[in-house]
Amino acid sequence: MPIIKVHDKQFQPYINQEQLQTRIKELAAQLNKDLAGTKPLFIAILNGSFMFAADVFKRLEIDAEICFIKLASYKGTKSTGNVVTAIGLDEDLFNRTVVILEDIVDTGKTLSQFLPQLEHQQPKQLLIASLLHKPEALQYPVKIDYLGFSVPNKFLLGYGLDYDGLGRNLPEIYQLVE
Repeated sequence: MPIIKVHDKQFQPYINQEQLQTRIKELAAQLNKDLAGTKPLFIAILNGSFMFAADVFKRLEIDAEICFIKLASYKGTKSTGNVVTAIGLDEDLFNRTVVILEDIVDTGKTLSQFLPQLEHQQPKQLLIASLLHKPEALQYPVKIDYLGFSVPNKFLLGYGLDYDGLGRNLPEIYQLVE
């Protein structure tokens, strides 16, 4: 994995494809075990989680449903501090096991503003599965039930994560060279 350039910035390799897939396989196995018999609804948060969601979902051996919602709080490499819902949630969550699939939890603001909307619908259980978490950046309390990797508070790219729209298609994760 060489250093790559996206727009005006350089990114160095951080988590390779094999590490990602090994950890996702482990997370899916745990979800299969923990959620057997519950027929959970997975809610993938777009755009960033689409690759993570697909890789988790194709490894599920339990009966499960998936839907997608778009929440946004980033512009460039910085959080705007505002959460915008662009695509709504149509499914009924009442008395269901719901698993949020998130690409990355950094400040926690996006989820802290979104979770009350879900809790209002009275799901039986509300869980969070995140590929990445930046503990140093956390400003809002968010409990992650299934975590892929804890990462430093650096800007990351690839495997669904973008820099101004580019880089989502990379099969591994890169870190901004500063």
